Amino acid sequence: MGEIELLALYWTVCGPAEAHVGREWSLFDWRDRCAEAARVGFKGIGLWHTDISHQLETSTLAEMKRIFDDAGLTHLQVEFLADFFVEPRQPARKESDERRKLLFDTAAAFDAHHIKVGNIPGTPCELGQLTESFAELCQDAARTTRASVVYELMPFDVNVNTLDAALELVQGAGQPNGGLALDTWHMGKLGITPGDLKRIPPQYLKWVELSDGQYQNMPDLVDETVNHRRRPGEGEFDIPGYVEACQEIGYEGPWGVEVLSAEQRALPIDEAFQRAYDTSLAQFRAGVA
Repeated sequence: MGEIELLALYWTVCGPAEAHVGREWSLFDWRDRCAEAARVGFKGIGLWHTDISHQLETSTLAEMKRIFDDAGLTHLQVEFLADFFVEPRQPARKESDERRKLLFDTAAAFDAHHIKVGNIPGTPCELGQLTESFAELCQDAARTTRASVVYELMPFDVNVNTLDAALELVQGAGQPNGGLALDTWHMGKLGITPGDLKRIPPQYLKWVELSDGQYQNMPDLVDETVNHRRRPGEGEFDIPGYVEACQEIGYEGPWGVEVLSAEQRALPIDEAFQRAYDTSLAQFRAGVA
């Protein structure tokens, strides 16, 4: 087993912010986030679109990249783009196109690992149209950045909430820079087992996130998803099993740590980074992985 490269994703290490409601941008300084990531062993970090916009009120992408480089970090995740498949001239599409430019520019400035997209709002779209739009999005991204465009499979997506639909999407789009993002939280909640993942052609598995939780849904699944996830190894999901399945497909990393948890966000910055790193790295030592 070679070196395990982990990314501290935005919602895991942003500190006290409100996921998807209210103030989403981080009170933790970008320089401090990069320094803490490097201190504990992370090789990269994540940026959420509203935090990028907030930082750009007082900084530039070039300055942000310099701080990232000075910390010795390598990989950046850029997220999140939704509604790219909505008909042009619709308000949601106008907002999506503006965000698309922000994310593409950020990915280009950092030579980001990937741009994460999907359907958090749950906007309906026929799968054929979604596939065409995803292909167009990948082609558009390739004009600006070498970053992959990864579509995240999740329960809230009324169009792509099964592995079959996800594979139909990325294979139908057929873009070299396009693929799937798998989050072990969503896999656990959708009943997709580690064994199921072995159906994914290796060229389409482009990103994996680690997050733990419980199989039984809380009364409010949205609240559970953004406030009650657990660090890898602290819940019921078979995180080592998912890791091993992805490695068997041929995925070599890097790996993201995606723990949307009110308890995690309440931690001091040093503890937030340290606990996320330690619990996640342990999953690679927990089995034959």
